[in-house]
Amino acid sequence: METEADTNDTRKSSHSDKLRPYLCTVCEKRFMTKRDLKHHKMRHTEDKLYSCTHCEKLFANEHYLKKHMNVHSSKYKCTDCGKCFIDNQHLTRHRRSHSGEKPFECTVCGKRFTLSSNLVVHGRIHSGEKPYKCQECDKGFSRSGYLHCHMSVHTGDKPYKCSLCDKCFSQSSHLQTHKCHVHSNRRPYDCRYCGKLFKSSRELKCHVRIHTHAKPYSCRHCSARFRWPDKLKTHLLKSHNEGTWFTCYICQKKFTLNGILKKHLLRHGDVKPYVCSDCSKSFYTASELKHHEPKHSDVKKFCCGRCGKDFKYKGNVVQHFKKCSGTLPVPLVFCQPMP
Repeated sequence: METEADTNDTRKSSHSDKLRPYLCTVCEKRFMTKRDLKHHKMRHTEDKLYSCTHCEKLFANEHYLKKHMNVHSSKYKCTDCGKCFIDNQHLTRHRRSHSGEKPFECTVCGKRFTLSSNLVVHGRIHSGEKPYKCQECDKGFSRSGYLHCHMSVHTGDKPYKCSLCDKCFSQSSHLQTHKCHVHSNRRPYDCRYCGKLFKSSRELKCHVRIHTHAKPYSCRHCSARFRWPDKLKTHLLKSHNEGTWFTCYICQKKFTLNGILKKHLLRHGDVKPYVCSDCSKSFYTASELKHHEPKHSDVKKFCCGRCGKDFKYKGNVVQHFKKCSGTLPVPLVFCQPMP
């Protein structure tokens, strides 16, 4: 006899099938559009059977090969790098990468862009506009790419697997970021103000705001501005009651960010998986272990930019700055590159 729960599950399945009418015959995952299904099917094979006769570049299907061939037949060629384009409009845009021309300026923060489309997307930071809506949970996003990435939450599709630790990701870019941050010690990006090294240009870009005091994230309800998007999100929740609080189901404590809630939930358990190799002390999170490890080392990575005194911890050097200068802390100086 069919129960009410079975009936509800059937209804949910039927509703989901209508939202995602395109079925992958290999793994039976469903998609909202033909294009999404087509891109997904390429993940089941690494074969690239279509080869360009000019440059021998390989493609997964004939459509991408034909699109690529337009580059070789084009008369619009960049005189600086030799790259070819389909039309003059694309060539004009490309030339800005060599000249540094950024004709499109944000009227709110003054940031400039090479393309008008980039300015439109940037403007959503100030307006809060999120035109791309998830049909499953109605969550909004400022870019279509963010929505596409979010859909893996509902589909569970994570086809990109790390060859070093077997961790899986929904986007190839996420896999590359993971390899860079977790499995590599290369830090090719250095800060021109303090010399600190970073693994990615994005990390460097965020860090430079400490020196320039840039606050690109503005509240649309008041004049408040913020250096980080998370701070803006917290402000909107606390000051304007806009957004969603994340509540601990055990103690009902509320948090502004889901990442903070996840760390909090670890403290309700008895397991502390991160163990110090020197003293066997255990911790709930990797960041707590990382903060503890300098206690066993003589290395002092931070030093006062005013008197040159060295410190193990960032918090200690900040407190020292206040006493040393009698003013607000000046930018930190790192004694040596971060390991």
